[in-house]
Amino acid sequence: MRPVGEIMRLQVQQSSLKVGERPLRRYDPTPILAVAALTLDEGGVTGWTAEGERVADVHHRDHPASKHRDGTNGVSVGFTGHYSALRDRFGAHLTDGLAGENILVASDRRWTLDDLADGLAIAAAGGARLRLERVIVADPCVEFTRYALRYPASARTDRAVTEGLIFLGAGVRGFYAAYTGAPSRIAVGDRVYLP
Repeated sequence: MRPVGEIMRLQVQQSSLKVGERPLRRYDPTPILAVAALTLDEGGVTGWTAEGERVADVHHRDHPASKHRDGTNGVSVGFTGHYSALRDRFGAHLTDGLAGENILVASDRRWTLDDLADGLAIAAAGGARLRLERVIVADPCVEFTRYALRYPASARTDRAVTEGLIFLGAGVRGFYAAYTGAPSRIAVGDRVYLP
């Protein structure tokens, strides 16, 4: 296995990050909550605070307002190297984890879908090995792109937004993956590998 990096942040989206009605719908990162650990199961992820409180992720199939799509978006993964590229392009307001991925891996490089074609492996504390499979690009949305560009809610979408969407594509915004297997727990500090 080839090392990718260490998990430096785990988080859940407690509710949708897109708020309001079109054409004034906007991106709001307020529902993102950093957690100490995640449980992965076939329905997605569940967060656990340092105090042991369970926090559901909106992409889990059992969430009351679930945004789960046929098992393709139950787990999301991002990389710190991608955030460096985001800050270079859009500004310092795009802090690590702001795009809402569940697992943020410390890695200086940018990863592509080809790099992750065989999935990711996580070496959890206690020796457990988990496998994330069927990795796909998390396509960027207009709302996040407008947030990155610092567009006011009333501003019309224009060519700059289109160019931003293109930049954020191909995995720069992050990736979705599927997990199959028994429920398993991961924590900040666990190591991530290419299988």
